[in-house]
Amino acid sequence: MREQLLAAEKVTGIRWQGGVLHLLDQRLLPSREHWLACDTVAQVATAIRDMAVRGASAIGIVAAYGLVLAAEERLAEGGDWEMDLEEDFMLLAEARPTAANLFWALNRMRERLQRLRPDEDVLGALEAEALAIHESDREANLTMAQHGTELIRRHQGNAQTLLTYGNAGALASGGFGTALGVIRAGFLEGMVERVYAGETRPWLQGSRLTAWELANEGLPVTLCADSALAHLMKTKGITWVVVGADCIAANGDVAGKIGTYQLAVSAMHHGVRFMVVAPSSSIDLNLETGDDIPLEEREPDELLDYAGTRVAPEVAVFNPVFDVTPADLIDVIVTERGVIERPDTAKLAQMMCRKRLH
Repeated sequence: MREQLLAAEKVTGIRWQGGVLHLLDQRLLPSREHWLACDTVAQVATAIRDMAVRGASAIGIVAAYGLVLAAEERLAEGGDWEMDLEEDFMLLAEARPTAANLFWALNRMRERLQRLRPDEDVLGALEAEALAIHESDREANLTMAQHGTELIRRHQGNAQTLLTYGNAGALASGGFGTALGVIRAGFLEGMVERVYAGETRPWLQGSRLTAWELANEGLPVTLCADSALAHLMKTKGITWVVVGADCIAANGDVAGKIGTYQLAVSAMHHGVRFMVVAPSSSIDLNLETGDDIPLEEREPDELLDYAGTRVAPEVAVFNPVFDVTPADLIDVIVTERGVIERPDTAKLAQMMCRKRLH
């Protein structure tokens, strides 16, 4: 499977070349493929905040590269560069508060700074760490793809009809994607006949990004309005809902793209299995339940406008971009460390501690 996925890889959204971070601007897809060149930490923070780059894993990777650029700037300025670098950590941390991977990546870069030897090349060490974060995410994607396809095979076998939501693909990660990595692998192994994708308003990550990714790779994808998804489960023989996650609390509650919660409720009602695919860096054991996860709200114009044209009256707007799916609605969480069926606090803690012991 690994070789098949590597051979089929066509989409990437992050490139680090010659000390410059290049990002495929996801706001312009699929109509235009435009790469942003970021050579300052401020540009990286803006790209994250303005959703030129999005997806929990991708945000973490990009933030790690942003710290390399920040260190280069601070070292060139002289003075107490380590103290000044704290401002850059904060700048990146505030860009997208819900993505647990962002804080995981920043903490990993901070820990690498703390391990620096007196004679060590600062920029070389930080760049190597950022590259390692990027590569480890690619490897995690491959492992999750294998775990997820084994689950699909075990529970329903071949000829699957899957439903996904948001964009948890190559654009949202450092490699092949989380949810879409599983779907890609299932298709390559002949188990997936059709993939339905919800459009995912208001940013349309499903229609602009997921449908684009899957169509580019030749997967049979059908786009549906978000309001049609429950009807889809009732009439189209959906066997699995497969989604990603931006943060997972210690008890297995999952923060994901707004609309995921109601999708999980519908899945339980219709007897459709619900799979969350995310790297272990999305799990924050310091957050006891989903109530502790900070949920980002965005500007009213995202709902009042469409493609720059005002389509709604001047009314009050509530625009949360994430919601929390309770653990009791989730059949399985798939990570690179293993699979947790019917997740709860004890199972997540056991999985996370088992890895640390090794």
